[in-house]
Amino acid sequence: MRGITKFVITDILKNRIILIYTIILCVFSWSIFSLEDNTSKGIMSLLNVILLTVPLVSIIFGNIYMYNSAEFIELLVSQPVKRSAIWSSLFLGLSLALNTSFFIGIGLPVLLFVPSMTGVTVIFSGMLITTIFVSIAMLCAILMRDKARGIGLSIMIWLFLSLIYDGLVLFFMFQYADYPIEKPMAILAAFNPIDLARIQVLLQVDVAVLMGFTGAIFKKMFGTSVGLIVSLMIMLLWIVLPYLLSLRLFNKKDL
Repeated sequence: MRGITKFVITDILKNRIILIYTIILCVFSWSIFSLEDNTSKGIMSLLNVILLTVPLVSIIFGNIYMYNSAEFIELLVSQPVKRSAIWSSLFLGLSLALNTSFFIGIGLPVLLFVPSMTGVTVIFSGMLITTIFVSIAMLCAILMRDKARGIGLSIMIWLFLSLIYDGLVLFFMFQYADYPIEKPMAILAAFNPIDLARIQVLLQVDVAVLMGFTGAIFKKMFGTSVGLIVSLMIMLLWIVLPYLLSLRLFNKKDL
């Protein structure tokens, strides 16, 4: 298992796409902090980049890598190695490689310019988002035999969680604006890992104060130690559930 994981990590880190991805993240993060005197504004600008770019790259690259590794996976399955070990090695390899790229590109500049709990929250949230979308990418790859359909499904999931879901929540808010819907809105936001990561960072930089009563609800639900644990558990479920489902399908799949 260690050998497979090490091979996957080495193979991915040598990939030109990952090198370009790391350089782009570096350029964005260093540019933002160099141009902004206020670190809070820099974090907010960087957060928008993280919540759009990181999930997209993680899910698309993870999906394509799984399809391109089909022959390698078939070779491993023919060996006396458990399928669960193969699948977990692929998951760990992809997650560690992409998180390494994220940490080099964004983590190091954030630690340098924002050496506080806010910076740690940004890095930790970005790494959780990366792992979540790697898990979803592997599920899409095992659900769809056709590469084009698998990539299409991945893009649709990214679009839904990044853009469409927030649009639906806003539509719900405008439709029922005359009712006390702050708590239902906070609960709806909790079911989207991208929104959950955004809320945790906003609470750290105290931007939630500017959001009025809704921000107060967010702070009450997610700003406490219990709320932090609950939000972390929800994000871990976003990692574990797609992975376990993909593992179950992989164990039953006839390659």
